[in-house]
Formats: sequence, C-alpha cells, structure tokens
Amino acid sequence: MENWKWTDAVELCIEGIGWIDTKETFHRLPAYAEGTVREVVWDLGCTTTGVTVTFATNATAIRARWRLGNPTLWANHTPIYAYSGIDLYARTPTGRWRWIGLTNEIAGVDAECTMTFWGALDGDEHEFRAYLPLYNSVKRLEIGVPAGAEIRSVPRRKERPVVYYGTSIVHGAGASRPGMTHVAVLGRRLDYPILNMGFSGNAVMEPEVADLLAELDPSVYVLDAIPNMNAARIGEYAAPFIHRLRAVHPTTPIVLVEDRTYPAAWLTPDLERENSSRRREFKRVFATLLGEFGAEARLHYIEGDGLLGADGDGTNDGSHASDLGAIRMADALEPVLRRVLGLNGLQR
Repeated sequence: MENWKWTDAVELCIEGIGWIDTKETFHRLPAYAEGTVREVVWDLGCTTTGVTVTFATNATAIRARWRLGNPTLWANHTPIYAYSGIDLYARTPTGRWRWIGLTNEIAGVDAECTMTFWGALDGDEHEFRAYLPLYNSVKRLEIGVPAGAEIRSVPRRKERPVVYYGTSIVHGAGASRPGMTHVAVLGRRLDYPILNMGFSGNAVMEPEVADLLAELDPSVYVLDAIPNMNAARIGEYAAPFIHRLRAVHPTTPIVLVEDRTYPAAWLTPDLERENSSRRREFKRVFATLLGEFGAEARLHYIEGDGLLGADGDGTNDGSHASDLGAIRMADALEPVLRRVLGLNGLQR
C-alpha cells in the first residue's frame, strides 16, 4: 500500500510466549515439544491465544497485515473476529489499557489480511498492544503506520510471568475478540506478563505437559484444567502433575481453580453430579497436598461456584464463558492473584 510504512512484528515487543526455541515465531510451545506431547496438544500450541505485540507510535492511523496458518476461520463457539482476528488496545495516560479497535477484514489462509482504519488518532505517542487470534496460527504479522509517523518497540516486561494452564475456557472459546478471554483481562488489570497455556478440550494434566510447564520460571502457576477431567482422572493425574511442578519450583505459588458451575445444573441432575464429583475429588487432592507440603505449601484454591455469576448468563452455549462470563471470572481471580503477587488495588 502506498504511503504506509510496515514493520515486521519480530522487530517489536512480542509477549505471551514462554520459550525462545519455537518452530515458528508465534508458536506457544518449543519446537522440541512436537512428538513429545500429543499431536492435538502440539497443534493447539501453534495457535496464538494470549500472544501479543506491543509497540509505541505517534501515528494517526494503524493497520496490520498478517498471514494465517489455518484455513478454518471460525467455530461454533467462537466468532471469526476472535478465532482469526487481531484486537488492539492502547494504554491511557493513567496507565490502564483500553480497547481501541478490531479487525473488520479477514481473508483466507493464502491471502494477506489487512486491518483497516479505526478512525483518526490524536497523533501523540501512545503505547499499543495487539492481541493475536485465539484459535488460528499466524505465519507473519506486520504493523503499518502512515509514512511520516514513528513506530518503535517497547521494553519487555521484566516480571516473571503468570503461567495459566487450562481448557477451552482458558483458550478463549466463546470470546467475541482476542482481548476478551479472562486470561487477557487479568493480564491488563494486573499489568503483568501472563502466558495463556490453554489447550482447548485437552487440558488433562498429562505428565509431558507438566514437564514443559516446569521448564518455565513463573511468578505463579494457575491450574484451571478441571472442566476437561472427570473425578477419576483428577484423582489419578492432578497430584502427580502438581508434584512435577513442585519438584522444580518448590516455592512458586500454585493456584488451583475448580470447574465453573454449568448454568443449567440447577435443573439438570447429570450436570450437577458432574460438577459435584469433580469438586469433591479436587478438594480431596488439595487437602492431601496441603498435608504433604506443610505450612509452606503456597497452594491456593478458588471454588468454581460463582465463577460465571449466579444468573446463568455467563456463557454463550451453557459451557464456555462469554465476554460477560470472562469478566466475572477475572473478577473472582484478580484478588487472589494480586495477593499472591504482592500487588495492591483492583482495576475495574
């Protein structure tokens, strides 16, 4: 495009990836994980949920062009803008992140997707953060500004990240756009680096994934896998998974999150039994670990009832968090993470 200056994202601040030796720039797992984890976990690790590009510019308009890696552009539970689009936020003068705009053009895998104007910006330098697609992979990304504008990278944040492991709810199924997962909301509210290790339908606490997560050096682990597991699986795999993390990180806090309450569980006995059996077993595992680890366990437990609210309106399909549900989940998790991380104040 004429009169536009394009900058490869690799020259800007890429965050949300825990390893440097990835097969492709925006993969969430290291290259050597291929063939070690199950194929479906590897494929999901190639998606870019939680991956961000942060930069500063004085541009009056911003564009992006990128090449997708997967011809699937949307799913029943996730619209095209969230599944394959890019979302943009800007930092306000008070330091908070506010939404600015979203992709309104998404082409197929073999075409370059171009983000169009959101309206003229004020021309002062601001910090921006682009959230990459939740369920697609990205082969290449460039940020465009008018030819006379300046664009520069910003320093990577130095804090050790929050590592958030979990299910499709963590991955972002049901979100309307990439910045609206509860994990992304928490990252903005805490203003803290956070790695979204969501593996849709496949967060089952297998040892290979525990060993990968143990390679990271986080400030805290959040384990939110219970919706993908039944009580028997929890009883067999949850404690060994946590032990593998503890063996490498004996003092790192670990936050355990129960499964959310199905909104129809109050009149659907099978759903109520599923919630109850999972929670009983997870609480048993938690109590056992507290006994093993003693006074310095650094284990925290968040109950699932109320994560999505009490009115039944927190999902878009009876299971996955809608934007409303994501905000409510962030509301429940934020105070715990602030306490664990030693941060003050809530951002609502």
